Amino acid sequence: MHCLQRNLCNSSLRDLRVHVRPFASGAGGKDAGVQGGKSKPAEQQEQSAPSSSGAARAGGGGGWISKLLQGQARTIETGKESHSRKLALKGVIYEMQTHNVKADQRSEYLKLYGDLVQQSGSNSKKIPASLVGSWMVETGGDQDQAIHIWKHSDGYVSFGKTSDALRNDQDLVRHGQALAKTLRSRQNQAMLSFSFWGDPEPSAQRRIYELRTYTLKPGTLIEWGNHWARAIHLRKSREDGVGGFFTQIGPLYIVHHIWAYADLEARKDARDAAWSSPGWDDCVANTVPLIREMNSRILVANSFSPLK
Repeated sequence: MHCLQRNLCNSSLRDLRVHVRPFASGAGGKDAGVQGGKSKPAEQQEQSAPSSSGAARAGGGGGWISKLLQGQARTIETGKESHSRKLALKGVIYEMQTHNVKADQRSEYLKLYGDLVQQSGSNSKKIPASLVGSWMVETGGDQDQAIHIWKHSDGYVSFGKTSDALRNDQDLVRHGQALAKTLRSRQNQAMLSFSFWGDPEPSAQRRIYELRTYTLKPGTLIEWGNHWARAIHLRKSREDGVGGFFTQIGPLYIVHHIWAYADLEARKDARDAAWSSPGWDDCVANTVPLIREMNSRILVANSFSPLK
C-alpha cells in the first residue's frame, strides 16, 4: 500500500507523536483527537480572512495574527508508524475523479456517467466500488468540471478489480470510449479518510457543497491531523462536515475537506460563527504555517449523487 512519505530531513518532527481517536457523534464537545504537549485545543480550522468582528479581535495582544507571528509551542511525536496508519480509517480507499468536460458535451457526459453509476450499483462484482458523491463545480473554478468520489471498501483489492474491469470488460471499454469523447482532460487520486471525520453518509437533503483543498508542506500531515482532530467536533455539531481526506497516490500532502450548507449565506454564517468559538484563533495560528497553497470550490450535486 502506498503511504505518505515522511520528511526525514525535518529534524523537528522526529520527536512528534499523535494519538487519534475516531470522532463519535454526540460526543458533546469532548476532545476527539490528539494529545499534544503544549498545544491548546483547536476548535476549528479554516483558512479564510476573519469577519469584521474577528478582525477586531485580531488587533489584541492575544489575537490570531499575533499568535501566528509568534508561533505556538507544539510537541507532537510521530513515532515509528506511517502517517496513514495513524490518521486513517483502516482498509478503505477513496478515489477522487476530476473530469474537465467539453462545454457543449455536458449533458451527454452526465448521461453517460449516470449510466456508469447505474451499472456499478447493479453489478458490484464487476465494479466493486460505490459512489459517495458526484458534483459539478459552480463557483471558484472550471465551471465545466465534474468531481466524483468513489469508495473502495476492500481497499486496494477492490480498487484494482475496478481498474481491471474498466480496462478489460468490453462493455465498460466501449462506455469509457464514449465518455472520453466528452472530456477535455481527466485525473484521479487515491485517498484515505481521516479517522476523526468518519465515513461520508448519503443525504437526500438538497444542499451546496464546498470542497476546500490544501497543499501542505511535506512532513506536516501529522500536525495537521493533531489540530483537526481537536477541532472537528465543533463543526460536526453543526452537521455541515461531510468528509476529510488525504492523498496516497497522485500529488502527495494534499488534503480535501468537504462541507455542506443550505446556501452561500448559511456558509458565511457558519464561518463567522467559528470566529466566536474559543480556540479558533489558536487553530488558525497553528495551521496556517503548514499550508503551501489552498483553494475553495462550490459544488452542486448531480442527479445521481447519493449526496444531494
